[in-house]
This record gives sequence, structure tokens and C-alpha cells, in this order.
Amino acid sequence: MTRPSFAFAADIGDHRSMSQTDPAADPTADPAVPPALQDDKTMPLVVYALYLAGLISAGLTGVVGVILAYVSKDAAPDWLRTHYVFQIRTFWLALLFSVIGGVLTPVGIGFVILPAVWVWTAVRCILGLSWLLKIQPYPTPRNWMI
Repeated sequence: MTRPSFAFAADIGDHRSMSQTDPAADPTADPAVPPALQDDKTMPLVVYALYLAGLISAGLTGVVGVILAYVSKDAAPDWLRTHYVFQIRTFWLALLFSVIGGVLTPVGIGFVILPAVWVWTAVRCILGLSWLLKIQPYPTPRNWMI
């Protein structure tokens, strides 16, 4: 029994080009994420920028930033995941300390806590940006301080 000519022509093709486009050829690649985006540092850069803008907009852009960080965290490589964990913790800790400062404002302590939270958030974002631009993971993403 002979094979049809179209099947034979496909069999003699260059198999190397098939393996480059086949997602099963690379078991470490996530097929849902394009290869160009797996090591892309644009999204963490946008999140840091949104957090810094949130210092001026009373945190409104920070909400968008934390949503982007949560969405992007799972598909990111390990070194970028440290930045996303750092960004998520920065948001929640800043929110917690801002609420505490807001509650303590009538007593007078909030007038000290709120500017300290502002400075703390700015310093964390700037440090995170410096590690990101060096293409390095953030060394202590779960730390409360800096």
C-alpha cells in the first residue's frame, strides 16, 4: 500500500522548524505566555510607576498597580516574581499603616505616621526600581522594612 503524495511530502520536511514552533518541544515554557513576555520587565516597571503616582493621587493608581501585580505574578519567572511579591506587600502594608495613621490623626500621632508611610512607600518603590533596572531579583521581597 502506497502513501498519498501529500503525506509523503510532509514527512520529508525540515523537522527542526516544527520543533521551534511546537510548545511541547520546550517543557519549561508556559504556552499561555508568549516567550517575549516571560522575561519582560515592563509590567513591574508600570506597577512601580503606578505606586509612585499613587503617592500623589491618594493611592488610586496603587489599586490598579496591585491588581496588575496579582495578575502578572503567576506567569512571571522567579526573578520577576520577587518584584511582584514585593509590590503586593508594599501595597497592603502601606494601606494598613495609612488606615492606622488615619485613625490616629485625631490624637495627633497620625500626623507623624502618614508622612512616614508616604516616605516609606517612595523609598520601597525607588529601591525596587533600582533592582529591576539592574535585572536582578529583589533580595528580600517579604521584608516589612526596606
